[in-house]
Amino acid sequence: MERRDVRGHYEELAAEYDEHWIYGPDYVPWMSGRIAAALRLDPTDRIADIGSGTGLFAKEVAKRLRPRHPVLGVDPSEAMLRQLGTPPPADLTPIVASAEDIAEGSTRLPYEQLDAMWLKESVHHVADPARTLRGLADRLAPGGRLLVVMLPASIQYPLFEAALARFEELQPDPALIEGHLRAAGLEAGLSYVEHELRIDRDKYFGMVRARYMSLLSTFSESEIEKGIDEMRVAHPEPVLVFPDRFAFVLGRRCGESA
Repeated sequence: MERRDVRGHYEELAAEYDEHWIYGPDYVPWMSGRIAAALRLDPTDRIADIGSGTGLFAKEVAKRLRPRHPVLGVDPSEAMLRQLGTPPPADLTPIVASAEDIAEGSTRLPYEQLDAMWLKESVHHVADPARTLRGLADRLAPGGRLLVVMLPASIQYPLFEAALARFEELQPDPALIEGHLRAAGLEAGLSYVEHELRIDRDKYFGMVRARYMSLLSTFSESEIEKGIDEMRVAHPEPVLVFPDRFAFVLGRRCGESA
């Protein structure tokens, strides 16, 4: 099995990430709307997208919200953050840092406290979720909210069997993440949202070849091609239709908003 470091994976993919990762034109607006609604975002909030990548969701949230304070796009990959543009949009501030850096306080933020932050499909990259989420919770203002958006413990994607099995090996259970937020002193709850995906089969195969999911970086080129051959047999239809289900783990710090 070929293994790559996560940061290196995203550095390589950065320039083409949006092209390979977006399933369709309605996906980012849908998810961004869900994130904004779950966090009950207000234009006065001080907000951070932790693990923002190219800023797909931070940009859409800022476009909808018109925040008074720039949304912080925090990611350890400078190459990913460069996709925001030079200079970046006025309503977004890129910060090169990991979730651990923010949690431990080794990277200072423009805001002393945050009113809202989210981690979108990045918590599985965190080596010690309990410690990191506790540190992130400590960055919240009274009444502040922390949302972890993640895939469930198993998925119904049209991937090859070895990739689906590896996903289940690597993916944390959302219930455990909810427990970590409670242990961090937050009021926490777990809910699910679902979005039907429709994508051209050949485009999806191209996304798999580009290793659009980080778990695919653990497979060699020959393993990926063998997996695509398996997918081609299992899915002869020209358009793939499958559910994209997400766990929304929401924590809130007690007290009145700042």
